[in-house]
Amino acid sequence: MISIPRKISNISIIIPTLNEAENLSALQPLTEMVAECIVVDGGSNDGTVRNAQKMGFIVEECSGGRGAQLNHGAARATAPILLFLHADTLLPADFPLAITECLADPETIMGAFRLQIQNGGILLQLICSLANIRSRFLQLPYGDQSFFLRKKIFGKLKGFPEQAIMEDFIFVKRAKKLGSVVTLQQKVVTSGRRWQRLGVIRTTCINQLVITGFYLGVPLEKLALFYRRGCIFGKLSGHKRPDHSL
Repeated sequence: MISIPRKISNISIIIPTLNEAENLSALQPLTEMVAECIVVDGGSNDGTVRNAQKMGFIVEECSGGRGAQLNHGAARATAPILLFLHADTLLPADFPLAITECLADPETIMGAFRLQIQNGGILLQLICSLANIRSRFLQLPYGDQSFFLRKKIFGKLKGFPEQAIMEDFIFVKRAKKLGSVVTLQQKVVTSGRRWQRLGVIRTTCINQLVITGFYLGVPLEKLALFYRRGCIFGKLSGHKRPDHSL
């Protein structure tokens, strides 16, 4: 997957998981490239924990949703830079140097990568392009773009909100109040499964309606309920529930 000549000791990678046993093998080389790779599992029943331990990941277990998992991993991390990575996402080859150089600017509070969807058709490519425009010009990347920041800044932000939905969205909005949120030119490559399982148009509409509801002041509990109902409807229509959150 990736070849780096030496181990980078200033980065801790935190990977929240829930039934990701099949995806971890693609991330296993990362364990030899950074200070530590911490898998924080949220209650998998597919062998994720066992596989992660065999592959050399540090494994923690934490209930309470993705926000709680990310915070747990950050508290366990020992390196000065934190990188939050989804289990179905691959990092660019030069990510350690790119991250280090990005955070060398004291005005940069947080960074992320441009998004590329694996095996995406024309519609998904368009969605990717729009996401990258939003991320760059509005300084509003989402969690699948792999956030990275200094651990001391993470502390100032008081971590991710531990809630049912939109923990990454709210975290970035908090970060923007402290300084610049930079989107690098390098791309992460994420699986297209999240859109394919429910349908590209349906998934996009649900996501945008949730974000609109957030800006209109709809309580997060209601947004989470709407999101779940939308996913259940898709499942009843013949699709599996997508395994991503806003």
